[in-house]
Amino acid sequence: MTCKIERVLTPIGFVVFRVSGRIDRAYVEILRELIENEKTVRGRLALDLTEVTLVSVEAVRVLTGEEANGIELRNCPAYVREWISRERDRELPE
Repeated sequence: MTCKIERVLTPIGFVVFRVSGRIDRAYVEILRELIENEKTVRGRLALDLTEVTLVSVEAVRVLTGEEANGIELRNCPAYVREWISRERDRELPE
């Protein structure tokens, strides 16, 4: 399965992108564009990663950066969360 991104607007105006499948290099750019468009419109945004099965290193780097910029990562698979933590630790100056 390739990546599928569904936009959901909650009753309180919170935008959630439900992401499923594989997030590879091609979908990283699409996800990045969608996030940028929503950040300029609303400012309240989350990514629901419940159904994500595989991520590329590029995807992890984008997720790491977006979380640092205030995007909420919901239901992040354990292996992705661990990878994000390691990526964040790697970026910290010594």
